[in-house]
Amino acid sequence: MSVLVMGWTWRPRLAPAEPQAAVAWGDTARRLHARLLLIPIEQAGRLQATANRDVIVVSGVASDLPWVDGVEYAAADQRAPELWLPTSWEPEVPADLLGQALSARFTRSPLLLWREPSVVIPLDRQLPVTPQHLQKIHAYWAGI
Repeated sequence: MSVLVMGWTWRPRLAPAEPQAAVAWGDTARRLHARLLLIPIEQAGRLQATANRDVIVVSGVASDLPWVDGVEYAAADQRAPELWLPTSWEPEVPADLLGQALSARFTRSPLLLWREPSVVIPLDRQLPVTPQHLQKIHAYWAGI
């Protein structure tokens, strides 16, 4: 995760995008992790997740994404598929140009560009949601 110094502002989307990822920060991330431990194996098998000390991102089709209070959603931008954005917000600059600028700065792809907090999260290390992967996330958080 990289903190991003922004040269643009965000505006609400006129129509929210179809969710492709659940994004949760802090205590909400821990609740989403706990929720993932309870979902059926067949549903979990259709999801992928990545986490760092502050956030967990779970991707999949909208109907499979788990919900907990406080979770937010993201999706790949149609104009720049390697750029993921919040479903309810969009940058006021063209997404394709922003995607090109970010790909010149970051070597990893795809990238989730988040509004608040203002960060870039690489999504290239998502792994299937399995009990083992969820245990690794838990152990990582416990070791911080």
